[in-house]
Amino acid sequence: MGNTARRERVVRMSVEQPLWRALMGYRVLTMVYAIGLFASAYEVYERPWVGIAYFVVLAVWTLATLPQVSGGRRCTKRFLTADLTIAVVGILLSPVAGHDRAVTGGSTLPSIWTAGAVLAWALKGGWRWAATASVAIGVSNVVQRGDISRSIIHNVLLVCIAGIAIGYVVEVARASERTLARALEIEAATRERERLARDIHDSVLQVLAMVQRRGTALGGEAAELGRMAGEQEVALRTLVAGGLTHTSRASEDTALGAVVRAFDHPDALDDPDDHPDGDAAPRDLRSLLAGHAGARVTFAEPGAPVLMPPAAARELAAAVSAALDNVRRHAGADAHAWILVEDEPDTVIVTVRDDGPGIPDGRLAQAEGEGRLGVAQSIRGRLRDIGGTAELISVPGQGTEVELNVPKKQRTP
Repeated sequence: MGNTARRERVVRMSVEQPLWRALMGYRVLTMVYAIGLFASAYEVYERPWVGIAYFVVLAVWTLATLPQVSGGRRCTKRFLTADLTIAVVGILLSPVAGHDRAVTGGSTLPSIWTAGAVLAWALKGGWRWAATASVAIGVSNVVQRGDISRSIIHNVLLVCIAGIAIGYVVEVARASERTLARALEIEAATRERERLARDIHDSVLQVLAMVQRRGTALGGEAAELGRMAGEQEVALRTLVAGGLTHTSRASEDTALGAVVRAFDHPDALDDPDDHPDGDAAPRDLRSLLAGHAGARVTFAEPGAPVLMPPAAARELAAAVSAALDNVRRHAGADAHAWILVEDEPDTVIVTVRDDGPGIPDGRLAQAEGEGRLGVAQSIRGRLRDIGGTAELISVPGQGTEVELNVPKKQRTP
């Protein structure tokens, strides 16, 4: 808002991040569970030192690699391969440790810790990666037990289904994040395009229209210049109304808008209100509107300052200027306009009224279709951006009234 373009920040919410945090806790808890399970059956192992050595490695690995499973960036393919290797080695070492139950259907040394390795693959690469890791775990279980039993099929299917399901959910979540980010980018680009259209309407298009009128009136070579200016006005209106600006060029539009404003108002580059530090100092709306007072414009203001945030005050003043420009262009040279400022407890209301012929029914929709954005963007668009509303009442033969209502408490962009 205001003379300085504001960047729209697109916040990408990571849906999968809570899953990574849950995986960290799962790996630690299942490591403790596997160690406790081994300790409770320690006396039945023929070679317990094999299990002790494995669990030392497992504990060190699990705790040392917690940062790697804290997010997708740190969880590399090399880590995933090493992690799955430790799970497979633990399964294959179970009969070596001499525990008969490891072969006859009991728990392997790593027990349910192996599911954490599969889940890491699922979170990193989706359901296809999860299926690959699940197959590796299933094959190692078949190899260490020497046959395919019902319990093996049951355990492998549980790990496989859980891993694939979580991997699929992660893929859907990532696609949703990309869609949301794209939608926010389009919204930001659309708002920037509307802001740029207002600036163009308030400066370039009005200058071109004036050149066309004056050139036609002067005749001669000036008439040819006026004709060219009229063609450029039509082309520029078509471009602005057609919305040809691509989302990826939103930053270029921002720079172009700054150039247009600098051309039309060179002193705007040094306006202290455009700097972040100036946004904290409220502006008196009366001082921004007092310059409109004249022989054919009556300005009525409260006796006390009407303080508003600088950006909102500038946008409201620009909307009033656009309304008065419409009066001059459409109500005729003899029309009189009145500006009334009302300072309510929660809102600021500015009313612009004229005694012109009014607006015929359907004319506003027709003007917007032709690319004439005086009401659609320069007035209503500005008010919408600062959380306000613009109401236009017009009766043919009885003039037009534009009521601009802006809340004092501005929404956070």
